[in-house]
Amino acid sequence: MITVLIVDDSLTTREYLKYIIGSDPHLQIVGEAKNGEEAVKKAGSTNPDVIIMDIQMPGINGYEATRAIMEKYPVPIIIHSSLVAPEHTENIFKSMKVGAVAVSQKPPGLDHPESKELVEKLLRTVKLMSEVKVVRRLKQKKIPKTKTAPKESLHGTRPSSALIAIGASTGGPPILQTILSTLRNDFAIPIVIVQHIANGFLEGMVDWLSQTAHLILKIPKTGEPVQNSHVYFAPEDHYLEITPARVFRIHKINAHENFKRPISHLFSSVAKTYKDSATGILLTGMGNDGATGLKEMKSHGAMTLAQDRESSVVFGMPGEAIKINAATYVLNPTDIISFLNKTSHEMAG
Repeated sequence: MITVLIVDDSLTTREYLKYIIGSDPHLQIVGEAKNGEEAVKKAGSTNPDVIIMDIQMPGINGYEATRAIMEKYPVPIIIHSSLVAPEHTENIFKSMKVGAVAVSQKPPGLDHPESKELVEKLLRTVKLMSEVKVVRRLKQKKIPKTKTAPKESLHGTRPSSALIAIGASTGGPPILQTILSTLRNDFAIPIVIVQHIANGFLEGMVDWLSQTAHLILKIPKTGEPVQNSHVYFAPEDHYLEITPARVFRIHKINAHENFKRPISHLFSSVAKTYKDSATGILLTGMGNDGATGLKEMKSHGAMTLAQDRESSVVFGMPGEAIKINAATYVLNPTDIISFLNKTSHEMAG
């Protein structure tokens, strides 16, 4: 049985959520709260498997409550609000930045034509997120240095990086924002990213990241050449490859494919094309996509990095990579940024 804590200042919404959750025999309500302060207390006393959290509430709002809960009682939190539709990009990624693992739009009334679909989506999200093993968020603003890889060991004799390939899933967008916004102004190495994200949200994420990144961010098309000083994002529901001619090849993922691995797919093509002149980075995320692809990159001589447990929202993907010895180093975002900036500086010099 999956236990759920509901947080919303609207009695009507709480009753509707109780009705929705109660319709599934695998879910059980263990408590409800009408504001953020109550939510923090009940998160500790009820120990739920999942929390459904509203944003706009009197006193402590949903963002502040989420941050407080993730510091004290780490639990998967789903931000549930009318303010998380694709047109409200800022709210979506602000939610992720404070530690939410998913966002969900409030289902309309039962008589609405989209009600059934949105209710089913919410129930699926609750069940899926209940399996996420979240970690406690650090209270410090500055991430402490990892001891896994001493700085002096990161930059020995190795080929210059001609391309950076990054994979991310749950918790990825805020980390990507941190990385892209703090790269050197003269950073020229092309970056290619696969971020698992719900349909309809990719363009909004790219626009959001563009607000703080100085590089050119775009979603490429088949046949487009890889260019320096560009950051490329794989289109939703598509595999992205880089051919030996160093141009993009993009094709749709088969909807009936049982094991979709877009990150590993990218890493594999980078391993074949760039061999030891590439860097692969696997960030926070649920599942194991990217682990085998990162290992393939490493076997071709590439530098491979995995995000550490302490800074990951979900340690699934990087944890799997570490387990199969696919990562050359295990680093937090601060050290990943240092590595990338130093690599770029050495190439420019």
